[in-house]
Amino acid sequence: MSPFVATYPPLEQITQLKDASVPFHAVLEVPKSLAADSWQLALWHSTGSCDGPKASWVETPFAPSGQSNFPSTLHDPADQLTRLHFAAHLTVQSSLSFTIKFRQGPDYDWRWVRNEQGLGDGYIVVDDGAIERSDGEDLPDLIHGLNPSLKWSSHLSQCPGTRLWTIGVPVDGAKDDDNSTFSDVPLGTPWGGFLRWFALVRDWSPWLAPRQGRSTVELDKDALLCSFLSPKGKHLVFLGFAGINKAVDGMTLFRSDESGRLTIHVRNDSVEAGSGTVLVAVGDNFESANAAVMYHARGLVSTAERAGESSTELETLSDNVEANWYENWYDGLGYCTWNALGQRLTAEKVIMAVDALADNNINISNLIIDDNWQDIDYRGDQWQQGWNDFEAEPRAFPNGLKGLVSEIRSKHKNIEHVAVWHALLGYWAGIAPDGNLAKRYRTIEVVRGEDSSRKNIPLGGKMTVIAKEDVHKFYDDFYRFLSESGVAGVKTDGQFMVDTWVSPKVRRELIQPYLDNWLLASLRHFSGRAISCMSLTPQIIFHTQLPRGRPTMLCRNSDDFFPEVPSSHPWHVWANAHNSLLTQHLNILPDWDMFQTAGAYAGFHAAARCVSGGPIYITDVPGQYDLDLIKQMTGVTPRDRTVIFRPSVLGRNLDQYVNYDDLSLLKISAYNGRAVTGTPIMGIFNVSGRPLTELVPLARFSGVLPSMWYVVRSHQSGKVTVPVQTTSSASLLTVTLDNGGYDILSVIPLSLYETETRGRVYVASLGLVGKMTGCAAMLNHSTDLLENGRLFISTRLKALGVLGIYISHLPELSIQDEFMATIQGQPIPPHTVTVDKTDNHVLDIDIETAWKEMGLDAGWSNEVEVKVYFTLEK
Repeated sequence: MSPFVATYPPLEQITQLKDASVPFHAVLEVPKSLAADSWQLALWHSTGSCDGPKASWVETPFAPSGQSNFPSTLHDPADQLTRLHFAAHLTVQSSLSFTIKFRQGPDYDWRWVRNEQGLGDGYIVVDDGAIERSDGEDLPDLIHGLNPSLKWSSHLSQCPGTRLWTIGVPVDGAKDDDNSTFSDVPLGTPWGGFLRWFALVRDWSPWLAPRQGRSTVELDKDALLCSFLSPKGKHLVFLGFAGINKAVDGMTLFRSDESGRLTIHVRNDSVEAGSGTVLVAVGDNFESANAAVMYHARGLVSTAERAGESSTELETLSDNVEANWYENWYDGLGYCTWNALGQRLTAEKVIMAVDALADNNINISNLIIDDNWQDIDYRGDQWQQGWNDFEAEPRAFPNGLKGLVSEIRSKHKNIEHVAVWHALLGYWAGIAPDGNLAKRYRTIEVVRGEDSSRKNIPLGGKMTVIAKEDVHKFYDDFYRFLSESGVAGVKTDGQFMVDTWVSPKVRRELIQPYLDNWLLASLRHFSGRAISCMSLTPQIIFHTQLPRGRPTMLCRNSDDFFPEVPSSHPWHVWANAHNSLLTQHLNILPDWDMFQTAGAYAGFHAAARCVSGGPIYITDVPGQYDLDLIKQMTGVTPRDRTVIFRPSVLGRNLDQYVNYDDLSLLKISAYNGRAVTGTPIMGIFNVSGRPLTELVPLARFSGVLPSMWYVVRSHQSGKVTVPVQTTSSASLLTVTLDNGGYDILSVIPLSLYETETRGRVYVASLGLVGKMTGCAAMLNHSTDLLENGRLFISTRLKALGVLGIYISHLPELSIQDEFMATIQGQPIPPHTVTVDKTDNHVLDIDIETAWKEMGLDAGWSNEVEVKVYFTLEK
């Protein structure tokens, strides 16, 4: 095997640092048979632009690191490999390009990492301070060649450390009832040149997807959001605003011209001339600049436009939503029939699926009956078919929808919510022209445009839809029927169909009534238990999903999960992690879609769902389950309900400018709990197609403070680091993942006690070990040194499992003689308290086994309180 080099700062990426004094660390993986050789590493570096002229290259040798300066090892190397550690140090004035060469010893030729591993130069930017406003630096200074025909104005940003502008883009009114007006206007070049760019493009009408590049913009699709990284480490973010009944009734997007420059593309559906809107923010980091444009966009959405009916009704419905349904709807394990049972659904198949789940002790809370339960007219292919009537297809569901739901609920008490699928317009082609619905409600015929990016979904041609006058009655009648049938929620798909309509008159008159009446009906009949799907369309994002003042709804965050397409699995997680950079600012809970627990990428998907902060629902073929994987995602409460463990801060990608084809691990950052005392979480995924080793600094985890001490735990290996701060070498984490590999790292803040007899002692509750995001099972934890010299650790949990307690001096203690543990105030059986098999500094308390053996009852509480006492001072 060839030697492999991993460094921090990393190669081929741009690293932004606050300090000009830069320590370099390198890990060299070599075959064990060659470990004793005199391996040498050298750092080659040059000042100057990443992609422009550079000063002369200078060599600085690495020195072997002492054991105390090694990064923490969370994953061991492959059996035939060993790791050697090296360090160097440089002072960087403003920017630095660098690469690495290595050799087996003085008698061997140097080998370059670029040639051996395909890794390009790394680039370091030292931040030059916060963004400051000056008379000589404004938008034209940031966008070179800013088009003089554009009108721009500055605004007070709601995000500290950023500056904000809006750009108006003039556009004529729609030509007639059949033709919208489009305008393409050159914008200019950010800073006159940039290091990297990132965009979220309309991959096709319903979905967003990420794109990245270097010094030239090459957008293959229209982009909603773009960001550019300057040679000085500043981030310039552009957001195209889409409104309904705004200055432009349409949308504003971005394109690139043949010279690689950014252009603005505006659609106007209004009969009046108007102005498209671009929001622009600059900041020291992407997250701040991104937040600035999103916050301002929310301010542009007025309360009066949030509903087709009065805002009073929307507020009243929102106020009546009970708080306790959130946990039941969001935090219970779900099951969807789509990939599991296919499109030819029957009542018999649905019953078989839920029975099989119960037979395998998989206790779902939410069941989604997906596409093909409806009574449709079967004209042509699926995309040309319309909906006949509210009741389920009579041959496949002979007892009707109510009969099916009643049977499910009577047999499976754990299933709290049964939801059904439908398209926003009824079915994929709306309403069947000759069906009962078309006879009961007024309809119109509209024309859909072709979407050339998805040739397998022919959307063009005419469709019949409910007319504006009856949309309110239609949705109220339909959802009342569902509610009376026992249905408790909906998955409303195909919402993008309103954006395929060609006529600007139809778009003006119908888009808002459909969006508003659907939202109101879902609140009125289901308390907001709705999944908005295929709805990452600009008008829907800004009109329905951005405003606050209503319950948070579930919203699909990416294109579908495709179990039969192996190449789609890493991309699916990649796209979701990037889309969350935008959707984290919407009034939604991003839904990363269903997945199957059996298959090569099952754990990969499971880990991604756990760190997403969204719901988890599976679509396993009956009988084909990975029960161990399901247990890693879930836990059982004292009331015998299965729940998931959602981080309180949504997961999103950390490296916006890293391309999918770059040799880099995908890092998804999340957080659980309160500031300071909460738990930073990072999901790490290998999408590269080959094994990778990286050094990940503790400081990259969200919410980590330099003044605090932490331990980091790997879910996959079970390893826990020594206590670390961000300034120590051990705070660099060595992560190795195979192709398709994944892990979840949890950063646990430590309580520190200075003692006379044991010195400095660190303790912390780790949460439920064995669960992917078991730290999120903790509702509360605290420590206290009692007057008798005993340390008291209290942890409240939302589910049963194995609680891990980190104690730095555990190897010196006797569990039998120096510990006492209680559950709900009662002593725990001694055999359920053991030392962890992977790390002897971790105490494992099997509260699930203890709970059963002790015959405990939940009583009035749905929580588990575990208290641990041990002798600290003798």
